[in-house]
Amino acid sequence: MLDINNMKRSDFFYDLPQELIAQTPIEPRNASRMLVVDRKSGEVEHRHFYNLCDYLREGDLLVLNDSRVLPARIYGEREDTHSFIEFLLLEQRGTDEWEILCRPGKKAKVGTRFVFGGGKLRAEITDVLEDGNRVARFSYDEGNIYSVLDEIGQMPLPPYITEKLEDKERYQTVYSHEIGSSAAPTAGLHFTKEMLADIESRGVNIAYVTLHVGLGTFRPVKEDRVLDHKMHSEHYEIPERTAQLIAETKAKGGRVIAVGTTSCRTLEAAAALHGSVIPCEGRTEIFIYPGFEFKVLDGLITNFHLPESTLIMLVSAFLGYDKTMSAYRTAVAEKYRFFSFGDSMFIKP
Repeated sequence: MLDINNMKRSDFFYDLPQELIAQTPIEPRNASRMLVVDRKSGEVEHRHFYNLCDYLREGDLLVLNDSRVLPARIYGEREDTHSFIEFLLLEQRGTDEWEILCRPGKKAKVGTRFVFGGGKLRAEITDVLEDGNRVARFSYDEGNIYSVLDEIGQMPLPPYITEKLEDKERYQTVYSHEIGSSAAPTAGLHFTKEMLADIESRGVNIAYVTLHVGLGTFRPVKEDRVLDHKMHSEHYEIPERTAQLIAETKAKGGRVIAVGTTSCRTLEAAAALHGSVIPCEGRTEIFIYPGFEFKVLDGLITNFHLPESTLIMLVSAFLGYDKTMSAYRTAVAEKYRFFSFGDSMFIKP
């Protein structure tokens, strides 16, 4: 029995063989396997993602995160010494000013200048932050920083993916629109455009929120006591149409199903702050763990997450701790593929 007031990080550990960490995306996107778990009983079924429509009904609402990943990893050289440098753009602070991670950091003192892509992009360090991150001001001759990054940038794949990604679009959802994430909202990677059209043709509504996923999503929980962990902050936005559809769905007895932990955090953060989901934008540091009272969600589509991560804690809060850990043990035994390019889990209402 989990002691909610004294949860340990180790309570959320499970043993995962290295070979089950998916290194490449599956084709087509919706051919991934899907572990279906009944939220009430914990009963499981082994299906594929293209079977999702079997579990949806007219009047349901799927809420997807339309954030788009920035090809934010760039390689270049210091302007004066031509020594190697790597930047990872984290968050925009001004038109062409960004907070960055860089390595080797000792080369990036205030005033140091760097060039990338043979001079297509230039940067000057303007500040060194307390945590060691830098602030850099970028310049370029043509287009804007996004078009330059599209040309010379690499996708900031998670550290556990070591294979080279051949097609950058495979680390984007087919509905990604709002540029700003450092990592993909991976639960949505399983959808194809055709599948979304089929879902809508069955009377299931689709709505979008935006939450720009930060690299903090991969930050390990270091404190032994879960409640001592401090969550990272991320920007979110809920448009008027989405808030309206959620209200209408609830009023008519439909079910709100979040696609991904990011959509879940966005909806529940807004409901916690305002009492219900209203059109809004801001930043959230919401930390969802067992004992959390959900105000919006009825179902959740998600991937399989790292042991001892805040994401498996969120899933445990929604499904229940024992059912979650049992489902993960089943997924390991059945050799499901794990993490960003892995298989899917549907917690059905």
